Amino acid sequence: MFVIDSQKDRLIRQAIREKRLLRFTYVGKVRIAEPHDYGVQSGKVRLLSYQVGGESNSGKLPAWRWLDVDGMSGISLESEHFKGSRGVDSTQHHKWDQLYARVA
Repeated sequence: MFVIDSQKDRLIRQAIREKRLLRFTYVGKVRIAEPHDYGVQSGKVRLLSYQVGGESNSGKLPAWRWLDVDGMSGISLESEHFKGSRGVDSTQHHKWDQLYARVA
């Protein structure tokens, strides 16, 4: 069983359901991203997102990012929406132990 911070879980699920951008801090950098898939992968609660703004260790944006949800802090919903799926089916390339939510 995985213990997930209820506030993080609620905000991530809401952002996916409403197709809204998330703002959060990860590895010391503020990021803005489209949340796409959320669940358990390789025993960790993770989020597959498309980072569209903020800072990045690689410096290249926009880009797909895998995030460990435990490492995310200061999560907030942005008012801006995104169109939805970018045509990527993460199950083709990545095995989920359990998928909690996926953008339509």
